[in-house]
Amino acid sequence: MKDGEYHSTTPEPTLGSGVACPSRSDRPGIIGRLGDSKRARPVNRRILVIGFLLSGLLSLAASNSAPAATGWDEATPPTPFEDYACAPRLQLRHPQRCAGNGPGAAIAELARRGLYPRMPLPTASLDPSLGDLPFTYVRLSDDSPTRLYGSAEDARREINETDTIEPGFDFLSWSECVFVDGKAVYMIAPGVYMPGGDSCSRIAMPTFHGLAFSRTPVRPFGWILAATETYRVPGPSQARTGNTLNRFTIVQIYATQTIGNQVWYEVGPDEWIEQSAIAKVDPDPRIPAGVQDDRWISINLFEQTLAVYDQGELVFATMTATGLPGWWTQPGVFQVYKKLETDTMSGAFAADRSDYYYLQNVPWVLYFDKARAMHGAYWHNGYGYPRSHGCVNLSPFDSHWIYNWANEGTWVYVWDPSGKTPTDAELYGSGGA
Repeated sequence: MKDGEYHSTTPEPTLGSGVACPSRSDRPGIIGRLGDSKRARPVNRRILVIGFLLSGLLSLAASNSAPAATGWDEATPPTPFEDYACAPRLQLRHPQRCAGNGPGAAIAELARRGLYPRMPLPTASLDPSLGDLPFTYVRLSDDSPTRLYGSAEDARREINETDTIEPGFDFLSWSECVFVDGKAVYMIAPGVYMPGGDSCSRIAMPTFHGLAFSRTPVRPFGWILAATETYRVPGPSQARTGNTLNRFTIVQIYATQTIGNQVWYEVGPDEWIEQSAIAKVDPDPRIPAGVQDDRWISINLFEQTLAVYDQGELVFATMTATGLPGWWTQPGVFQVYKKLETDTMSGAFAADRSDYYYLQNVPWVLYFDKARAMHGAYWHNGYGYPRSHGCVNLSPFDSHWIYNWANEGTWVYVWDPSGKTPTDAELYGSGGA
């Protein structure tokens, strides 16, 4: 026997018939049996001695430094996290296991209310070309008639007039503008001309448009109607944040509180706005009473918003401008009965015709209730406020999207959750733009 080697002189135990516990073999990568003495690697005696000495020293040190008894019954330790602050990540993932005073408590509360992380609305892309129109529009004089002629030369000289448009809220579309003897002449239809001034004029087109969705949002949302500074807590006398939300800003609503007779919406952490500052959409994919299909358009007269539902999902929403008091858009259930790419609208309701209007080539028209229609309104940007004679005014972009989606027969649900719009059919005439 070589010095430093150890060999047992007693028989090695086996388990069962020749089955033994595995041990490391002399050959790398081979597992031998504990009972196979020929394959067992020799154990160095000095290593064993050093190991025993180190183990004893560590045990002695631990016993000398052990703290006094805590009084805990190790079989029943204190309730976890009862008196301890959780790490922020744990508090976010398992808020029910943590006290509400940890470093992540504020974030956990924001997460509970949907404010952290702030998830965007599930919007879908929109084709920018929906806002394109084949017309250019010009505003006419509102205090003198506009005369029309059969040629550019006659229009320049203002002779041989063929028609007249009475003064009022008048807009014409032109496809060509030429200069004759230094003055602009507009062609508003083939063979129909109108004299202009020193230059070819055009109105600025509205750029606002709504939102398309890939799925129904989980909470209400809307558009800010006018520049509004937010409040730290709800209430008109409360401190403001210094943060101003501009018109058309899109916000989500995370909480609602009523203070007195005012309703307040939380639109961000410690940011509140009053209800009248927003045109709100509260997604509700349930089919309204009277609608007999799973595709319909919902027009909310109180909020001045329009929502499109298709097979139980909100697919599009935007702001609109419906009828003014006295020219209300009639609540009820209707169906689109006529679909026109363009239509010219005109009329007057006052006895002295002081409210006369003439609107050429109104785009993307869907008639649903007598002369009331959903259509593009190129002459204003006042979406979110009532301002029509009963029609549902939309931006040209939005009216184009809805025109492409809807068909004759599509259901239209017009409602006012405030109950302020009259429902007596005798109060409603034919309506208008």
